[in-house]
Amino acid sequence: MELSQPKVITWWVAVVLAVLGILANLVTLPVLTPVIGFWLVVVAFVLLALGTLLKGL
Repeated sequence: MELSQPKVITWWVAVVLAVLGILANLVTLPVLTPVIGFWLVVVAFVLLALGTLLKGL
């Protein structure tokens, strides 16, 4: 299995999702609940993992 570097846009999207997820767990926001925050962090991690495993993502 050969790993590749994710594209810059993929990396930034994952970072933004992770930051929103962490903020949702630390600060009470009407739009982002802690449950949604957890899933945002999970999606960010999966996006980074896919960006590393799949070439061109």
